[in-house]
Amino acid sequence: NKFTKFIFDKHPFIVPLIIIIICWLPYIIAYYPIILSPDPSFQIKQFLGIKTKYLDYIIPINDSVTITNHHPVLHTVLLGLSLKTGIFLGNDNFGLFIYSMIQILILAGTLAYTIKYMKKLNINNSFKLIVLAIYCFVPMFPFYSMSGVKDVIFTSFIILYIVKLYDIIHFNQKLTLKKSIIFLKLLLLIALFRNNGMYVIVLSLPFLLIFKNNRKNIAVILVLFLTLYMGYSKILLPNLGISEGSIREMLSIPFQQTARYVNNHNDLTNTEIEIIDHVLGYQNMLDNYDPEFADPVKNNYNRYTTDEELKEYFKIWFKGLVKHPTTYIEATINNTYGYFYPNSSRWYIYTGFDKRITEDNLVDYHFNGLKGIRNILSGYGVSFPFLPIVGLISNIGFNGWILLFISILLIDKKKYKYLIFLLPSLVSLLICIASPVNTYFRYTMPYIFSMPIVLILIYNIFKEKRS
Repeated sequence: NKFTKFIFDKHPFIVPLIIIIICWLPYIIAYYPIILSPDPSFQIKQFLGIKTKYLDYIIPINDSVTITNHHPVLHTVLLGLSLKTGIFLGNDNFGLFIYSMIQILILAGTLAYTIKYMKKLNINNSFKLIVLAIYCFVPMFPFYSMSGVKDVIFTSFIILYIVKLYDIIHFNQKLTLKKSIIFLKLLLLIALFRNNGMYVIVLSLPFLLIFKNNRKNIAVILVLFLTLYMGYSKILLPNLGISEGSIREMLSIPFQQTARYVNNHNDLTNTEIEIIDHVLGYQNMLDNYDPEFADPVKNNYNRYTTDEELKEYFKIWFKGLVKHPTTYIEATINNTYGYFYPNSSRWYIYTGFDKRITEDNLVDYHFNGLKGIRNILSGYGVSFPFLPIVGLISNIGFNGWILLFISILLIDKKKYKYLIFLLPSLVSLLICIASPVNTYFRYTMPYIFSMPIVLILIYNIFKEKRS
């Protein structure tokens, strides 16, 4: 009809963008200037020169620098500069809202772009309308557009990366110099806005080398990406006095396995207990082990542990694996089952007010007087995953199984090349498995937020096959 033609045929980007933002306005107004959770609050404090807990996890290379790369420095700087702009203008809250506006435009613009891309694929307007409705009315999108966590902008770039991979694979298009430069910029943004973005790129981009027409360009892009990223992380940041995050962030799985071992078995020698105690705190494991949350164990990691001491710990870890492999399997399943179990739904959206940056009158951050509207929106947001059928859109376990199902479907139909555009989502799922928290929605955003357009792309593959 005329309405859908006007939206999707005549103005496939700008009108969906406007519609999305209009539908998000109640959240934008009610939660002005921003929803801060602990992580972005700590990032702002770091930027303002306040020492935070992250310095206690490492041996800083410069004691006067409060920023670390535990949270991506680029995101910390964007948060901080937005706030500083507001402070300069005389309104701290408006500075925080500057960040929100940037993030809203990036996320809404990305989602609108996926609608526009569907036009290129000649997707029926009714499907576009369904996807647009999901973007507008499923509360995870507007809530996270106002949440200052690093994952939102990162997820937007991942969605663009998925579409770009599909574009290259499906249309077998040659990457021109201009397109190669834009592609390289996108890869760098992914890596710089979340530390595990590097793994997403490294475990997906090289597979494009199988396509002969782009092999040279992809090879050059990959080399440039690695060179620039390593220069940034290994040369620029250290020279600015910015320390890397702790190695403990990568060791949630073995640390949880050791913690479960010491709670379930009593067969360690005194020497082995001493080594574990030095690295992680033996008594802490006995007192604070949480099967679904690794932070109580890994946060006790001794930052002064040497490489040799860590090697000794892993010898004990391996010995435990051989003696009681079932314990290790149980530890990992307990810490990850929610990513595949649809009945588990926790840590879904942020709706509260975090007071950390208001302490000692550091920042004049406050919500407005629309508490009643916030309560209504929060109630809708929190209850949405439990709604029949439609709630599955934001269900962590359900999306995990859908991702695995469509991967198996492509293999079964011998559509192997299309697995490449699913790799960013699959790697994100693997990162969730290695993460310190079970059923943590924020970690799943790259594959849940991208699922509507991914399903459309899968549909297009088989639609064209039938035609």
